[in-house]
Amino acid sequence: MKTAYELVKAHYEANDRHDIAGMIADIADDCRWTEMEGFPCAGTYIGGPAVVENVFKALGSTFDDYTFTLERLLDAGSSAIGLGTYTGTHKKTGKSFSARVAHVWGASGGKIRSFEQFTDTLRVAQSMV
Repeated sequence: MKTAYELVKAHYEANDRHDIAGMIADIADDCRWTEMEGFPCAGTYIGGPAVVENVFKALGSTFDDYTFTLERLLDAGSSAIGLGTYTGTHKKTGKSFSARVAHVWGASGGKIRSFEQFTDTLRVAQSMV
């Protein structure tokens, strides 16, 4: 059975390939995925299809070249922490942003069970006005 670190590493590798199916392959049906308050797609979504619709597609329709660049992936047993940077350009304003981010993941039973995002929402919001 894959560890949290291995599950999250596979998710980020799929992200780098722009492989949405691969990104949600190990997300449990009851996974609680939380985007930070103040972020364009803020909220908690349950399961892979909800994440695709309310996060991945929403960000893709709002920003050009929206990217997460992983800089470090930390193994914390049943959790993993991804540290990196978001970048993108708002489609309507043409303004770009760069914001540091931490992702906290939880896993059990060979599936991703939780995700929580911590980022500088102000930098993202400033690109939208």
